[in-house]
Parts: sequence; structure tokens; C-alpha cells
Amino acid sequence: MIRLGAQLFFDPRLSLDGTRSCASCHDPAKAWANHDRTDTGVLGRVGGRNSGTVLDAARMEHQFWDGRAASLEDQAWGPILNPLEMGETVPGVLAKLEAIPGYRTQFRTVFRGGVTQARVARALAAFERTVVSGPSPYDRFRRGERGAMSEAARRGLELFDGKARCFRCHNGPELSNQGFANLGVGLTDPRPDLGREVVTGDPEDRGRFKTPGLRNVALTWPYFHDGSAPTLEAVIDLYDQGGVPNPNLDPRLRPLGLTPEEKRELRAFLEALTGTPHEARKPDLPR
Repeated sequence: MIRLGAQLFFDPRLSLDGTRSCASCHDPAKAWANHDRTDTGVLGRVGGRNSGTVLDAARMEHQFWDGRAASLEDQAWGPILNPLEMGETVPGVLAKLEAIPGYRTQFRTVFRGGVTQARVARALAAFERTVVSGPSPYDRFRRGERGAMSEAARRGLELFDGKARCFRCHNGPELSNQGFANLGVGLTDPRPDLGREVVTGDPEDRGRFKTPGLRNVALTWPYFHDGSAPTLEAVIDLYDQGGVPNPNLDPRLRPLGLTPEEKRELRAFLEALTGTPHEARKPDLPR
């Protein structure tokens, strides 16, 4: 099933015009993310959100920036059906896959049946669960290898847990509380992205987006749901100023008063969260 999921992940034929695959926005060579601010989909259509990374996505409780999917299976068809991304339909994808002998044979071998929407989702999710990163210098440091992190990174960790108070939201194994927060990012735009409110219908959720995990964060620029922060320095600066004022600003945010040296130390710590990369070669696609 994992092999089948990998083929589906890399296959642009799942898109409307045959030009975009899941890997187009989640590129293994770019830490399974994309360095564009927002992504370009079929027919040159431009989306409104940054793609983020698939690395360790299986360890997150919510999928997508607004958390509208609770599992990898739930999210699998989202990009395929999104008109700004892959732009296809369920019947269109199923008909394409059934018409390809290599896929038709594999689905019958793996699932003992034909191509269905649920089986496509299961295969994609099975592959994505294998996209995990290995231990980072931070992990080795936590296991007692003091020299695994530089002195600057160790001071950055102290800031992360202390003065900067990052740990309030970025905690646990994935350095995410698995929740949502309003930082004010993008809310001054003429047509702001309402974030979690679109999912829940609750005005209190306006401008709230998923707290991402921080593993490999140094590799997955740009940052925030709209890709508006091009560098880690820009992210740190926004937190240092206490976010962007708005009625729903997360109360945990406040100006930090970080010095330039402290900002460099925080960056050094964030860089120490880079783990052994998960490598993958594009598989041969069925014919």
C-alpha cells in the first residue's frame, strides 16, 4: 500500500491538466514543502495559503492550516479537489486510475477490489505516514549529549523556555500544542483569511491558525499560513513585537524585548531542530 501511495503522491495525472502532483507543493528536495509564498496550481491558478511540510504530518492532530481535517485520510483529497491546486473531481480521478492498467492491477492486489475514493485516501495516507524526520541535535542534547548543540543554541533553548515563552504553544514531541492561535498575521489585508472561523463558524476563531510543529523549521521557509515571513528572523521579529494587534489576538502574546544577540541565539536553537532528512526518490509511475 505504501508503494501505491508513493506513486499516487508523485503522479501529476491526478490533477486536472496533468501538470501538478502532491509532490509539486511538497517537494522532498525542499524538506517536503515549497519555498514559494503560496503555491501555484493547475492552469496557473495561485492559492492563498502556504503549503507547509508533509514531514511528520502524521504526528499532528489537525491537518491544514485551519484544522478542517482530523487525519491524513481526511485530508488526502483536499488538494486534489481544490480548484486552486490540483483542480480535479472524484469521478475524474477514479476514471483516470481505472484506465491505467498498472494502477488497476495494484488496487486489486492491495485492496482486493477496484479503485475507490476511500482506497486512494488510504494509500496516500499510508505513504505520508512514512515521511518522518530522524533525530535532531536537539533530540541528542535531550538524551544527554551536551555537545550536540552549540553554546548559542543552548542559550536559545533557555530563551525559548524562558524570556520568549515560546514553549507555551510550541511544546510536546513535535513542539506544537496541537492547537490554534491568532497572531494577527494577514488580518490587515483587504480580504483577510479568517482561518479557523471558516471551519467552526465561531467569531472567536477569527484569524486563528494551527500551531505548526517546529521540527525542521529552518528548512521550510517561508512561514505562517500566508507565507508572509520569508525568514526565521522575520518570524522572531513578529513574536518580539507581540504579534499584530487585533480584537482576537492570542493573550499569550506580548512584546518580548529581545536583544539582537538573543534573536540570533533563538535562531540557533531553531536550526538545531533540523533532523536527519527523509529522502525519497520519485517512483516509476504505472502505465
